[in-house]
Amino acid sequence: MTRGAAQPLPCTAVILAADDPALEDLRADPRIEFVDNAPAQRSALRQLTPAAPDDVVAEPIRWAYYPWRRTVVSVLGPRGFRLVRFDRNRNLITTQEQERLADLTVGVVGLSVGHTIAYTLAAQGLCGHLRLADFDEMELTNLNRVPATVFDIGVNKAVVCARRIAELDPYLAVTVVDTGVTEDNVEAFVDGLDVVVEECDSLDTKMLVREVARRREVPVLMTTSDRGLLDVERFDLDPARPLLHGLVGDLDTVSLRNLSSSDRVPYSLRLVDAAEVSSRMAASLLEVNQTLATWPQLSSEVALNAAATAEAVRRIGLGERLPSGRARLDITDIVDRLCDPPAQIPGGEPADEPAREPEPTTAVEAIAAAAARAPSGGNCQPWRIDVGDDTVRIALDTGYVTAMDVGFRGGAVAVGAAAFNARVAAAAHRLVGEVEFDGDAGSLTATLRLRRGSDPALAELYEPMLRRETNRRRGTPAAVPDEVIAVLSAAAAEEGATLTVLTDQAQRDEAAEILGAADRIRFLTPVLHSEMFSELRWPGSADPDTGIDVSSLELNAGDLVMLDVLRRPEVMRHLATWDAGAALGEEMRARVASSSAIAVITVTGGALTDFARAGAAVESVWIRAEQQGLAVQPVSPPFLYAADSADLERVSPAHAGALGELRERFRKLTDTGPTESQALILRFAHAPRASVRSRRRSPLRHRSANGG
Repeated sequence: MTRGAAQPLPCTAVILAADDPALEDLRADPRIEFVDNAPAQRSALRQLTPAAPDDVVAEPIRWAYYPWRRTVVSVLGPRGFRLVRFDRNRNLITTQEQERLADLTVGVVGLSVGHTIAYTLAAQGLCGHLRLADFDEMELTNLNRVPATVFDIGVNKAVVCARRIAELDPYLAVTVVDTGVTEDNVEAFVDGLDVVVEECDSLDTKMLVREVARRREVPVLMTTSDRGLLDVERFDLDPARPLLHGLVGDLDTVSLRNLSSSDRVPYSLRLVDAAEVSSRMAASLLEVNQTLATWPQLSSEVALNAAATAEAVRRIGLGERLPSGRARLDITDIVDRLCDPPAQIPGGEPADEPAREPEPTTAVEAIAAAAARAPSGGNCQPWRIDVGDDTVRIALDTGYVTAMDVGFRGGAVAVGAAAFNARVAAAAHRLVGEVEFDGDAGSLTATLRLRRGSDPALAELYEPMLRRETNRRRGTPAAVPDEVIAVLSAAAAEEGATLTVLTDQAQRDEAAEILGAADRIRFLTPVLHSEMFSELRWPGSADPDTGIDVSSLELNAGDLVMLDVLRRPEVMRHLATWDAGAALGEEMRARVASSSAIAVITVTGGALTDFARAGAAVESVWIRAEQQGLAVQPVSPPFLYAADSADLERVSPAHAGALGELRERFRKLTDTGPTESQALILRFAHAPRASVRSRRRSPLRHRSANGG
C-alpha cells in the first residue's frame, strides 16, 4: 500500500500455514479470536460436481489473520477455496473462463461508487488483482450507497473496500493507493492494468487517467448513477479515440488548470448528457449549493452500475464484443414498461380437432386415405399419392425429408409403410394386388395394381390399421410373451425383413444409454435441433395436419415448460461449447428404460427398394403389436440412416465420431450383420392409450382414365 508519512493501515489478510510459528503467537494472545469452520468448507469441497482433483482436496488448511478484526479464520487451500467459492458461477462463467479472468488486473479510481464495483468484480472472480485508489475518508453521508458500516467512518475509502474484499477472499491480490491518483503516481497506477474503472468526481482526474490510459492503450469504463449510464472507451482497440467520446472537445489536463469552477460546469453537463438525466436529478442539479451540498446518489443505482461494469469487464477479459460508446440501463423506464406476460399454452391440451374429411366414396379413395395414415419421421408424410380406377401409386416426395433422413432411406421406409396400408385397405374392399417397388438413389415409387379378390388375413388388419398410433407414454416394464414375439417376427418375415427383439433388462439398459446419448447429439447439432422443434405443433398452429402435436409427447407440466428452454438454439450452442448437456438425452433414456422390449426391423441390402420393403414390415409389426396390447413408439436416432462415416459427417459434422461409435454399439447389441440395414427401432411398452393421435394431410389424389 502506498501512503504518505503516516503508518499504513492494514487492509489485507495475512495467510498462515498450520505450522507457522506466528500462528502460535496469535493463539497465545487473549485479544485474538479464532474461528474454525474448516470442516464445513472441506465438506463443500468434497461435494463438488465434478469431484475436485485429489491434490486439491489434499491441500492443507490455511489460517487468515485479519488485524483490523483481531480475528484468525480457517480457510481451504487456495485452489480448493477458489473451486468452492466460484462453483455457483458455473456455467454462467465456465471454469476455463474463470481461469482466463484471473489473469486480469483492474484498477478502480474513486471508491464510493467504485467500492460496489470493485467488490462485485472480486465476488464474481472477474480479475486476479485489484488496484484501488482514493484519497478520501469514509463519512456518514456515504453510507446511503457505500456498503460500509459506522465502524469505517474516518477510514480511507480504498482501505475500507480492500478490507471488505479481503474478508470475502483472503487470496485475492489487492493493492491500495490511499493518496488517490495524482500527476505524480498516475503512470505507476495505470502501468500493468488491463482495465481502468474511473468513478471519481474530479474532472481533472478523469482527464488525467484517460490521457495515460489512451497512451498505454488501456480501456476505460465509467458509470454515472442517474439512469444507469455506462461509458466504454476502448483505447486498446482505438488508441486515437478522443477522450470521453469527444464530448469535452480538445480539453486536456493542461487547459483544465486555467478554467474556473463555473467554466467547468458545461463540460460536466455534457458528460452526464443533461437533456437525458431524470427530471428529479435535473431539478436537484439546480439545488446544489442551495438546498443540497452535492448531487444525490442512490444505492440501487450504484448496484446497477456495478452490474453493468462487471459485464463490461467480463467481455473485455474474454475477448467478447464490447465496442466503445455509451448506453443507459434506465431501471425506471424498464419498470414503467411492465406488462402482462404472454399467455402460456396449457400443458397437455391437444389442438382443436380438425373438421372431418368427407368419407371416401370409392375403394381407391379409401385405399389412398389409408396409405396417408402411415407413419413417417416427424410425421412429415414424404409422399405423393396418385390414384386411378385400378391403380394406386405412392411416390417418394424428397421435398419433405429432413437432415437425419440420409439418402432418403427414412422416406423410403414411410413409402413402404404407406404401401402396406394400401394393401390392407384394398383387401378390406375385396381387392388384391402386389406392390411393385421401383427406384434408384434419388427416387422411389410403390405401385399397387388392383384386381378383384380376397385376402382375409390382411382385411382383418383394416380397422386396427386405422386406429394405429404413436404412443410415447412411459410404460411399466413387463415381460412380452414369447408367443407374441413369434407373431411379430413372422409378420416381419412375411414382408422380407427380420425382427430382433431385446427383452433382457441389461440389453434394454444398454439400448437406453446408447439412444439417450444419440438424442443428446440431436439436440446439440444445430440443423437437427432446428428440424426437431420445427416438427412440433402447438394449439393454434397454422399447419396442424403435419408434424407432432406437443400433447402426444406425454410430458408433464414442468417438462412442457422446459421445452421453451430446449428449443432455444443459443442454449444448445453453449452446451455444445461446454461439451455438456447430459440431461438432453435423459427423456429418451428414461422412455427406453421403461419399455418392455426394444425391437429393430432390419432388411438385407441398402437400396431404397430394400428400405421400402422394411417399411412394410414396420407397419405390419406395429399394427400387430398394438393388437397384442403393446404401446408402440418409433425411435430414430441420428445414426439410423447413416451407412458410412461420410453419411455421419453430413448428419452431424461436430459429432460424427461419437455417432459412429454409438451406431456400432447398437448394431453389435442387436446383432445386425454388415449386409443388413436397420430400418426403424420400435419401443414396446405396457402403457395406456396415447393422449392424441397425429393428424394427416389429405392425400394428393390425381385421377387418370387408365389408372396411370
